[in-house]
Amino acid sequence: MKHLQILKSPVDLGLNYTMTGDPVINQIRKLKDLKGIFQDEKAFAMMDSEQPVYSVQSWMPVAEGTPGGLFFGVSTIMPGKVDNEYFMTKGHFHAQSDRAEFYWGVQGKGMLILMDRDRNTWAEEVYPGSLHYIGGEIAHRLANTGAENLIVGACWPSDAGHDYEEVAVNGFSSRLLEVDGKSVLV
Repeated sequence: MKHLQILKSPVDLGLNYTMTGDPVINQIRKLKDLKGIFQDEKAFAMMDSEQPVYSVQSWMPVAEGTPGGLFFGVSTIMPGKVDNEYFMTKGHFHAQSDRAEFYWGVQGKGMLILMDRDRNTWAEEVYPGSLHYIGGEIAHRLANTGAENLIVGACWPSDAGHDYEEVAVNGFSSRLLEVDGKSVLV
């Protein structure tokens, strides 16, 4: 950057919360990428493994692991279920486990499922305008409980990292299911 230079932002944030620009990282998770996440393995096996479940867009303006930086992202979880369990993200703790994160609802309705290190699990409703603080030492995942895409914004420290392994091995202590037309943690 040169003194007195006026620059265009490297990323444009659409009002529909899609990001464009060369530094944006785009990831799509399909059913085949979520083996072992859903309770009903038989129902899971009968579904189209290429079906998209969620996408994540991230802007990481500093190198991952840089102390004091921030990353910005948008997750879009598609509507759907495996049997009576809602489509959801993998879920994770942060590798630097004391790091916090913000989520906010943009579109649709869903749940932010949270679990502490003692395996206590709870959920917060996500809807346009909802704001969620996820403290350190808390695993988190999103589930779409509605009929349209659930879009959620996120901001997290650039040195937080992601620990998917603990959730992949041990899972969450509760599941969010649709029971009698209602979302219930069981």
